[in-house]
Amino acid sequence: AARVIQQQLLPKELPSLPGWRLASYYQPARAVGGDFYDFLELPDGQLAIVTGDVTDKGIPAALVMTTTHSIFRGDAPGLVSPGAVLEQANNRLYPDIPAHMFVTCLYAVLDLRSGHLRYANAGHNLPYVATADGVTELRARGMPLGAMPGMTYEENEAYLAPGDSILLHSDGLVEAHNPQGEMFDFPRLQEIVKSSSGSEHLIDECLTELREFVGSDWEQEDDITLVMLQRDRN
Repeated sequence: AARVIQQQLLPKELPSLPGWRLASYYQPARAVGGDFYDFLELPDGQLAIVTGDVTDKGIPAALVMTTTHSIFRGDAPGLVSPGAVLEQANNRLYPDIPAHMFVTCLYAVLDLRSGHLRYANAGHNLPYVATADGVTELRARGMPLGAMPGMTYEENEAYLAPGDSILLHSDGLVEAHNPQGEMFDFPRLQEIVKSSSGSEHLIDECLTELREFVGSDWEQEDDITLVMLQRDRN
């Protein structure tokens, strides 16, 4: 039942974005998981992109994921600032979240016409942006949601030029281990992003590299979520 509810909350289809290519992948480690992602259409040609990860698995994580998803759906359209969205989500989650649980989250608002991106980060994995000059990380400071009350969240900006792409990801990919106990890790993922040149096939390339790294007997350890957005070349 929890799995059915969770699947109903995840995007059933990707939004159509003229001038942009969008792709996503979601695979929980169990029947239900703590990862989530969402796309929220905002006024004035803006799109909010959310990826998150609850620090637990199974039913408890799914319940917190459901609550967090509902908070974003309810609050985000009325707030312009990504930092303000995370601050309000944190204040709503903190009183009721189970002990020793919290939610990492990346919240970004993209102006689809200009390519201007504003973002804030609540302890989530840093997105990678692939440009003609290489790959960079988008950094912004902030505590995970639900960990402490009264937190504020740094808000930064980036620009996606024609041909540029961004990859948002949870830690299920980079923390996967091979039979020798080695971790897939961030440098390996960054190299895939770099060598793909922002290809719309980036998610497939990540998963191919993962399968080759972990081998055929691998048992998935954590939820994996990948969201890729690329601006069309002029």
